Amino acid sequence: MQDLFDLNADLGEGFGRWTLTDDEALLSVVTSANVACGFHAGDPSVMRRVCDLAAERGVRIGAQVSYRDLAGFGRRAMDVPADELACEVAYQIGALRVFAEAAGAHVAYVKPHGALYNRTVHDAEQAGAVVAGVRLAGGSLPVLGLPGSRLLDAARDAGLEPVPEAFADRAYTPGGTLVPRSEANSVVSDEDTVVRRSVAFAVEGAVDTVDGTSVAVAARSLCLHGDTPGAARLAARVRQALEEAGVKVGAFA
Repeated sequence: MQDLFDLNADLGEGFGRWTLTDDEALLSVVTSANVACGFHAGDPSVMRRVCDLAAERGVRIGAQVSYRDLAGFGRRAMDVPADELACEVAYQIGALRVFAEAAGAHVAYVKPHGALYNRTVHDAEQAGAVVAGVRLAGGSLPVLGLPGSRLLDAARDAGLEPVPEAFADRAYTPGGTLVPRSEANSVVSDEDTVVRRSVAFAVEGAVDTVDGTSVAVAARSLCLHGDTPGAARLAARVRQALEEAGVKVGAFA
């Protein structure tokens, strides 16, 4: 069992009059907030509001960096030159840092979003570019990513803290990677199953895969997606189940 288990959620995923995540409700449950930095979602007003709420509630603020893809919500595959990607990652961190510091807090970690997250599982160049962007932004921020990914390897090699995470509502392959969203049954929708899997991640360090086998997942943080119906209610159920199982819930950063 993990000594301390973090709960993170993707927040601030709105733009202008459009909203997606129930930020206020989720910030009452999670311990870390992955805040959209304007490239897949989010705008200055949204970032400021989420940072203010997170700071008020003692929730750690993380920069959720993405490919520049507002129309595709950052979920479309893109080929971005490494030096350009590093600059764009640094730019997003810097933008969020302004609002975090204005709220009396700070950017505590970095997590890629969507297609960039999935690309950095296997692509060493893109993973290195994300880490180079973190370094360019200054400081030595922890990097959140999939266990065994090239991203976490690159972070470790650069002297940054790699933080492995699991996904409560995503299906896993026997190899320990996420089933692509383009495939059927890539998202686990049954709430009881999500709760049971969440406890298994923290207590057993394992999860059942799509073929019925179990795979080890050594995670320090659990992602609870904020863009699914009833996300805040489900997040509260997950936290309650973890605490009832004797898991100490708290931020890693």
